[in-house]
Amino acid sequence: MPARNLVNLHGASKGYGSRSVLSDVTLGINEGERIGVVGDNGAGKSTLMRLLGGAETPDAGAATHTSGLHAVLVSQRVARGMVQRGSGKIINIGSVQSQLARPGIAPYSATKGGIVMLTKGLCADLGPHGIQTNALAPGYFETELTQALVENEQFTQWVTTRTPAGRWGKVEDLVGALVFLASPASNFVNGQVLFVDGGMTAVV
Repeated sequence: MPARNLVNLHGASKGYGSRSVLSDVTLGINEGERIGVVGDNGAGKSTLMRLLGGAETPDAGAATHTSGLHAVLVSQRVARGMVQRGSGKIINIGSVQSQLARPGIAPYSATKGGIVMLTKGLCADLGPHGIQTNALAPGYFETELTQALVENEQFTQWVTTRTPAGRWGKVEDLVGALVFLASPASNFVNGQVLFVDGGMTAVV
């Protein structure tokens, strides 16, 4: 039975180049671990930090380039074994910014928009080999990285007013969606983006 391990990809945590990312992935493969599920954290600013790892790059342009390139390279690397086995799950991490824009974060939005199309492209390429590629797109979540925004009363008021659920998300809110995309329950779900955003992308 195929492994259903969730591999923690730490993005550029050991350096901002894609080579270090591939080294981490290759190490896991060389140690004999059968990669069944890949969680790709994109630019490393996802609210899944605690679950999937990641590191924030200091330069916006570098973040955009590194995120897009590393997502492609990591997917290519792990897909080899999945194709041979005839099964596997790739879960890319998008964001509400995959669909919505906000002033001041255009490079990040561009990266997350690209993740959506990469997900669809991988679905087209890898679907015939029994591999499902989907994306998990969180809304605004309270984490260590967003604490300054949470403590900003004006921004928190905007988030809670803009989100039908009326609150910031909690990391635990992502677990069910992640488990679904990583499990056999999603074997006929491919190329999709699952928004876990309290309804933000559903309303104007």
